[in-house]
Parts: sequence; C-alpha cells; structure tokens
Amino acid sequence: MSISAIDVKPLADSVRVTEDELMVDLVDGRRISVPLAWFPRLLHAEPAARDRFELLGDGEGIHWPELDEDISVENLLKGQSSGESQKSLQRWLDSRKVKAAG
Repeated sequence: MSISAIDVKPLADSVRVTEDELMVDLVDGRRISVPLAWFPRLLHAEPAARDRFELLGDGEGIHWPELDEDISVENLLKGQSSGESQKSLQRWLDSRKVKAAG
C-alpha cells in the first residue's frame, strides 16, 4: 500500500495579533501561533496598526500596509521568522519617529 501526500497550499482564514503572538487560523482548521518577536515591525507597531491587515490572494499571505510588512502563510508553517536585517529595521523605526514628530 502506498500513501501519497496531497499538496494543499496553506491559506489563512483569519488573523489575530496580540501583544505577544501572531495567530493565524487556516481554512483547513489548523491554527499557527508564533511569537510576535519573530516580526519586529509588528512588535513595535501600535495595536491599531497591527489590526489593519489584508489577506493576499486567497489567503496565501498577510499584508500590513501601514507597516510595510508581508508574511507568507507557507513560511509561518515552516517556522521562518522575519528575515529583515537590524539595519533595515532601524531605518524603518527612524522613519516612523520622523512621521510622528512631523
């Protein structure tokens, strides 16, 4: 008897961001929960900005327009955190300070 895996693309159904976690419910019933520290832009954002996201495609990804953050559901399942460098993150944090002061 042979068993073959069905290749199903993971799709997000809903997203919730708390002070500590990013939680994504998938259309197939699974839930992914990862530390918010994996995604520094989300970690440093105001709660209101964290709540303003869009599902990309049919749910293959999540986009936060105000934060310029995109997260792939497939990469979440693989356990991949943000690949952003510290230098890039610092530039982003500095640009937010300028916007807040202006």
